[in-house]
Amino acid sequence: MYGFHHKTAALLSALAVLFLWLCDCRSAYALPVLEEVEARTALPIETNAIKDWPEGPVISAQAAILIDAESGVILYAKNIHEQLYPASTTKLLTCLIALERCSLDEIVTFSHNAVFDTPRDSSNIALDEGNELTMEQCLNAILIASANEVAYGVAEHITGTTWQDFAGIMNEKAAELGCVDSNFVNPNGLPDDNHYTSAYDLAMIGRAFFANELLCKISSATRLELPPTDKQPKHIIENARNQILAGRTYAYEYLVGSKTGYTLAARSSLVSCAERDGMRLIAVVLADESPNQYTDTIALFNYGFGNFERINVSQTETRFQIDNAGFFYSSHDIFGSSKPILSLNTQDYIILPKSAAFTDAISSISYGTGEEHSAALISYTYHDWFVGSVSVDFADRQQNPYHFESVPSDALKGSGEQKIIFVNIFKVLLGIIGIAGAVILIILIRAFLKSYQFSARDHSGRRRWLRARRKKKRNRYQKLHARRLEDLEEERELEEMRRKRRERKAKRAKRSRRFWYYDY
Repeated sequence: MYGFHHKTAALLSALAVLFLWLCDCRSAYALPVLEEVEARTALPIETNAIKDWPEGPVISAQAAILIDAESGVILYAKNIHEQLYPASTTKLLTCLIALERCSLDEIVTFSHNAVFDTPRDSSNIALDEGNELTMEQCLNAILIASANEVAYGVAEHITGTTWQDFAGIMNEKAAELGCVDSNFVNPNGLPDDNHYTSAYDLAMIGRAFFANELLCKISSATRLELPPTDKQPKHIIENARNQILAGRTYAYEYLVGSKTGYTLAARSSLVSCAERDGMRLIAVVLADESPNQYTDTIALFNYGFGNFERINVSQTETRFQIDNAGFFYSSHDIFGSSKPILSLNTQDYIILPKSAAFTDAISSISYGTGEEHSAALISYTYHDWFVGSVSVDFADRQQNPYHFESVPSDALKGSGEQKIIFVNIFKVLLGIIGIAGAVILIILIRAFLKSYQFSARDHSGRRRWLRARRKKKRNRYQKLHARRLEDLEEERELEEMRRKRRERKAKRAKRSRRFWYYDY
């Protein structure tokens, strides 16, 4: 009994020592982490440097961005182009590609590599080699359970080879979406030195991801249920990691969807989308410390919804004076049509601080947009910061187009240099018809002159013209003949030179033979 108590006491002592050691380690680890958090918090917020721009919240993430989902206008920017590890937020791009290239009922069979290339201590749903899931189930497993082996399996299914080959597709899609700082090497975000992105690039990926209602629905779900099959039992998986979802500690009521990410090197990351009063925003935080990724994200959303508003340009724009550009309007009906030839897109809008007026925005116009139905693009800036754009479309594109009115004469007074072009369609058409008629008339006159037969009263003039023509031809022939004679003379001289050279050569050879005959 004494031995038993002695062993118990020794064990308890060892446990106490281990506990104290762990506490010391935790304290030693917490100190540099705290210093890192302070350093990240102190990083400058680029948007705070914009004149009259609402001051953004101070957050602990190393990089963060807040954008308007539809227009892409950046409302908050902190270190947005630094290349950082994205961790599992990578899976947003993987799922976006999968949904574009596959149908939801396609069957994904998991290979040996897909299952066993996944570290056991990483997120997974414990699939075995040969297990099968539909593509819809795969999307749910990736976004809700953050299942790394499922991401591998989907990548192999799309490429038809290995999951490593999927990286090329990812980088191509990322460039298409406007990413400029990224390089992806795997479909799940597991640690790799060559796998990185930025807050800006994740926001660009998020714009495409959250534009899909199915992906939004899946990424906001809290529970995954996989029905049983002949190869695997029923799976019920709770999304316990994402605390910004409904019913969780940091639930955000306006949330549309989100995806978390964490590795030791990447720290905590979060890509989220929220919508309030018709405005949809996307927030990205990278290299944050839990649970700050949630509080920082909520602070960004509240900042965006509280300080900015959407302004429909077609309902607000009354100015025709476009800085450093021309503009078009028509005050005439064409063939009885009442439609204007150009109109502002009624769906486009700009984002401005609530404290600013629409007239504070500066406009500029560019042509050659590459869009089939668009004639030009008007871009707006607020203190040199891009706040949105509106396309100038051909009238048949919209049912309720914005009608341009003529500019009042007093609006042009005192405005300095004007670069405004007013196009009267009726006059333009008349001008085109006049030019075409003049060209046709010139062609007919030339044809008439070529075929004109001179009258008998002007035989002498015709003879002079013929003599001059024959003389011109004769002179041209004489010049050609003289050139040929010169060429022949030159050729004869060359031939004479060759002949003399051959004779000299023959004499030298004859002398050589004579000397050889008498050489003893």
